[in-house]
Amino acid sequence: MKIFKKLDIYIIKGFLLLFAGTFFICLFIFILQFLWMWMNNLIGKGLTIDLLAKFFWYSSLFVIPRSIPLAVLLASLIFFGNLGEHFELLSMKSAGIPLIRILAPLIFVSALICGASFVFQNRVSPYATRELSRLAWSMKQKSPELEIPEGIFYSEIPGYNLYVEHKDRETGMLYGVMIYTNAGGYNDIQIVLADSARLQSTADKMHLKLSLWGGERFRNMDAQQGEMLKANVPYMRESFVKEEDIIPFDGNFNLMDADLFSHNAQTKDLAEISHSIDSLSYKADSAKHAICANLLNTYMRKSLPAGLPDSLALVKQAQNLPAFDSLYLAMQDEQRVRAWRSALNRAETMEAECQFRALETGDRNLNIRKHRIEWYKKFTMSLACLLFFFIGAPLGAIIRKGGLGVPVVVSVIIFILYYIVNQAGENNAKVDVWTIESGTWLSTFVLLGTGVFLVHKANTDSVVFNIEGYKNFFMKLLGLRSSRKLDKKEVIINDPDYSTLPQRLGDLSEYCIECRKTMHLRRIPNYFDLFFNPGQDKHAAELSDRVEALVEELHNTRDNIILMYTNEYPIINPSAHTRPFHNKRLNMIFGIIFPLGLLVYMRIWRFRLRLRLDLHSIQRINDLITQRILKQGYGQ
Repeated sequence: MKIFKKLDIYIIKGFLLLFAGTFFICLFIFILQFLWMWMNNLIGKGLTIDLLAKFFWYSSLFVIPRSIPLAVLLASLIFFGNLGEHFELLSMKSAGIPLIRILAPLIFVSALICGASFVFQNRVSPYATRELSRLAWSMKQKSPELEIPEGIFYSEIPGYNLYVEHKDRETGMLYGVMIYTNAGGYNDIQIVLADSARLQSTADKMHLKLSLWGGERFRNMDAQQGEMLKANVPYMRESFVKEEDIIPFDGNFNLMDADLFSHNAQTKDLAEISHSIDSLSYKADSAKHAICANLLNTYMRKSLPAGLPDSLALVKQAQNLPAFDSLYLAMQDEQRVRAWRSALNRAETMEAECQFRALETGDRNLNIRKHRIEWYKKFTMSLACLLFFFIGAPLGAIIRKGGLGVPVVVSVIIFILYYIVNQAGENNAKVDVWTIESGTWLSTFVLLGTGVFLVHKANTDSVVFNIEGYKNFFMKLLGLRSSRKLDKKEVIINDPDYSTLPQRLGDLSEYCIECRKTMHLRRIPNYFDLFFNPGQDKHAAELSDRVEALVEELHNTRDNIILMYTNEYPIINPSAHTRPFHNKRLNMIFGIIFPLGLLVYMRIWRFRLRLRLDLHSIQRINDLITQRILKQGYGQ
């Protein structure tokens, strides 16, 4: 017996092709986002091609765990959207194949992707993160290439600010040079003016050779910090024909040591994270015990009798000493002030030390929480691949739109919501507002609930995402009406009875005039009757029936002008101007809640005025159709 049938192989092939394409698209997007963060630290450093290639390679490995879940979501949405749009999904269901059976082979594939993602995060991702951190921070610390601009001050050389009026790009000569330097410290500030200069790097790229021709040097004398504020500060002026300065400037690329990033939890696998958590927890507990013992020895045990436990000594001391109030009242005023000051100083000192110790222990606890969060993230990020499939597949079957249009928009919205929930949970777990488990697993439970809901709706062919249904609901809520869209019939069996139509149209117009007189639509409606005693307008109901019957007959016309006039007939709602809702209890609730009732009341008043305009429109359209029938001589 074959495990996978032809239908399963067809589904798996189609999904994997889409997954491969969406994965590289998502990977490209995340790499661009990562490069945008580091762009300012990489430009102008003179980095070689091999360093940039390593940076791109490690950055791509770093963002793969984030790209896989989004790729699964997007691929499942597009694949099942295509199946629904091309009626393939409907054909499978018509053949008696349930949705769960259709999803079964892809559930197996998604589980494999989930396992591969976990292995990648536990094995490859820590190494890639460590190497990327080394490379990125080494690039950031590298000195920039010397590209002196014209007309502005250049401050990339430590301790120097250079201004150049003109630069010869062929020879490298600089003209009209002004240099501000504090390389010898702020007590040795110098200003150098030179007609021309040249700046070259030494062979070992550890120094810069600055050659100056035809200039002057100004140096402050006795320029101490206090002397700088005086109006007259003595300075030394020195003229030179040629002068050369050696400036320390490391232009080489130095790769940082990997041990500098060993504290980062993202550079460790599960075994290393577990070992680090044990070590950090042991150090934190030892530090807490040491701090507690130090506080007791410093502030508590100095005033306690020796040889007794703390709690027993306090009780014994309290029994032997007289009452505090009697001792305090027996003191003189000066003694009381000294006692209060001594107690206050001691309390403030103890508070400051406790705050300092709290910062020390807080950093340790934060590091432990980061390691625990990273331990759980290796499971939650991998499990997100499977859960995103259970969201994308039923959602695509419900929406039934393939391609890169609607699925991309829906995928981005879902992934952004997931990212917000995930970051909120992790941040609250880091600051110890939530527990580590609840913060890291929050997004997983949200995805699980959403996936179960969507699978149930897709399995029952729900119209929960039917846009037309929501459109009709809001149009009804806001009192908007859809217009008629009658198309000319290709095959007409019975033509309208043109011989009697003018008479019937005239009778309908007379009935509209009668309705305007008897319905009193301009009057303000009665608030109590609308909400607590709503009735039914028989005139409006009869008017709606007569108009719809006439529209149904005129739809059989072969005349395009008459059909155009027929589309202009308004759609009459017989109860829109008499009661807000069909439910009697709901009407009473809105009537009691006055602010809401007042809004509904104004809405119904508007409907009454709209119905009065509809009567005029019906009468006008009747006249136009009658003139068209008589002009063309229909029914004669």
